[in-house]
Amino acid sequence: MTIRTLIVDDHEMVRRGLVAYLMTQPDIELVGEAASGHEAVTLLSKTQPDVVLMDLVMENMDGVEATKEAARVSPNTRVVVLTSYLNDDKLFPVLEAGAFSYILKTSRAPEIAEAIRKAAIGQATIEPRVSEKILHRMKEISTKPLYEELTEREREVLSLLGQAKTNQQIADTLYIGVKTVKTHVSNILAKLCLEDRTQAAVYAVENGLHKR
Repeated sequence: MTIRTLIVDDHEMVRRGLVAYLMTQPDIELVGEAASGHEAVTLLSKTQPDVVLMDLVMENMDGVEATKEAARVSPNTRVVVLTSYLNDDKLFPVLEAGAFSYILKTSRAPEIAEAIRKAAIGQATIEPRVSEKILHRMKEISTKPLYEELTEREREVLSLLGQAKTNQQIADTLYIGVKTVKTHVSNILAKLCLEDRTQAAVYAVENGLHKR
């Protein structure tokens, strides 16, 4: 199996180093290299590689946006992020955008080649410190009260539900239409996984949200 690979990095020396090593790997075929996210998207569309090594911080479209575009123009390509950054403001957005693996530029060349091979067969490679951040984020989400997902207006409506207000009374209090109130109530029930407004009212009281 030959793994068709595209390299994306705005540093020429980094690209040269990757190209020099990967060209020695008989099972990896380089189909191109790009110096920006914009250039990467163009090449992805033309070459449809199996794997793309994606830098994160670049001009003319960063790695996050390029990863999003990769899913559109080359949906079968797996994105292996190769970066120096562990910042949450880049890490989580690129994972949400569809990055398959996340490794650091401090990785040895054989480790990078192995990440490419694993990605090609559907096995992700995640830098250990990234795994720790992901687990920490998951714990934060699991312990976060559901009502924190509500918008400010939805919390106001929930508070009034907890005070046993009718839709008309809520509309009058918040100076909005009854139809809008119904929409907010529907959204509240969906976000809190509740069946009806009575359960919503009880939820508001139990969580002290009716005293707003």
